[in-house]
Amino acid sequence: MTTTATQLPAEDTRAAPPSQAENGSSAGAAEPRLGASEELGLQAGRDAPLGGQAVLEGVMMRGVSTWAVAVRKPTAEQLAEGVSPQEGSAGEVEVTTFPLESAARRHRALRIPILRGVVALGSSLAIGFRALEVSANAQLPPEEGEDPQEISKGLWAGTVVVALALAVVLFFLVPVGLTSLIKHQLGSSLLFWLVEGLLRTAIFLGYMAALSRVRDLRRVFEYHGAEHKTISCYEAGLELTPPNAQRFSRLHPRCGTSFLLVVMIVAIFVFAPIGLPAWYWLLLTRILGVPLIAGISFELIKFAGRNRSRAWVRAVMWPGMKLQLLTTREPDHDQLAVAIAALEAVLAREKPGDLSAEDLVGLEVVA
Repeated sequence: MTTTATQLPAEDTRAAPPSQAENGSSAGAAEPRLGASEELGLQAGRDAPLGGQAVLEGVMMRGVSTWAVAVRKPTAEQLAEGVSPQEGSAGEVEVTTFPLESAARRHRALRIPILRGVVALGSSLAIGFRALEVSANAQLPPEEGEDPQEISKGLWAGTVVVALALAVVLFFLVPVGLTSLIKHQLGSSLLFWLVEGLLRTAIFLGYMAALSRVRDLRRVFEYHGAEHKTISCYEAGLELTPPNAQRFSRLHPRCGTSFLLVVMIVAIFVFAPIGLPAWYWLLLTRILGVPLIAGISFELIKFAGRNRSRAWVRAVMWPGMKLQLLTTREPDHDQLAVAIAALEAVLAREKPGDLSAEDLVGLEVVA
C-alpha cells in the first residue's frame, strides 16, 4: 500500500458542464432534462480493462494489477467549522494505491464463464468496501498529537454483512414472500414468477429513485459521474485533464447501476423453471440463486461493454443507461481532478494498452 498527498490546483469548482454552458444555464441550474447529458456528451468507442467506484469525497479506480483511491481531504478550516467539502477552499488530494491479485489468474477453474463473474463480483465488493473505508477514514479529523482516527475493522465488517443481508432480503425474499401471499389467487406458476419479477423490479426502481433524492448522496453521485467521464476520456485516447473529461457523458455501459437492473431482469428467467414448490423451497432457491444470477448478469454487462457500437446492444442496454441518470450527477472540475488522480495512480503502475493476453486472464471489471 502506498499513500501520497498532493495539493491539486483548484479549478472553477462550479463550472457548468457542456450541456449547461451551451444552453446558457447557470452552474446552479436544475439538472439537465432527461437524456440531454448523454446526448451532448461524447461516448468512448472501446472497452479498457479499467473500472471504478465513487466513494466519500473521492473515487476508486482499479486496473489489472493495481487499484487506487483518491480522496479530497477536508481542510483544517473546514474541520474546525464543521462545513461540508463543497463549502470553502478545496483540500489536498490523498492517493492510496494497493496491489490487486486475481484469484481467477491463479486458479484456471475460476475462469469458467458465469463462475468468473461471481468471483469478480466478490472481488469488486471486497475492494469497494475497502475503498469506502479508506475514504471515510480520510474525512476524520486527526486527534491532537496522535495518529489519524480510523473506523474499526469490526464496525466495517458488520456494515458489510448487514448491507449484503439487507440487499438479499429486500430484492429477493420480500418479493417472493409478498407474491406467495396471493399465489392461490394467481393459479399458475407462470403468473407467479411474472408477478414476483415485476414486483422485484419495481422495488429496485423505487429504491434507486429514493436514493437519488437523498441530499447527502448528491456529492457521491457527482463523483460517480466523474469516474465515468474519466474512464471514457481514457478509453477515447484523450489526455486526462478535467476539461477533456468533462466533454464525455456521465453514463457508461459497464456501470454497476446497469448491472443491478440486469440482475433484476435475469432473476425473472432464472427462477421461472422452479415453479411453485413449498414456501421454504421458494425462499431457499432465492438465496442460492443469487450467485448464478450475478454471474449471468456480469457476462451480459461485459458483452455490452465490448459491443457498445452495435445498435441492438445499445437498444437493449438503454434502460440501464437511463437508470444511471438517478445515480450520477454532473461533476465539477475539482471532482474530475480527483478521479483523474486515482486513474493516473493506476496507470503509473500498468499500461492497459501494452498488456498481453496472459496479463488479462481472469480480469473482469465494471466501471
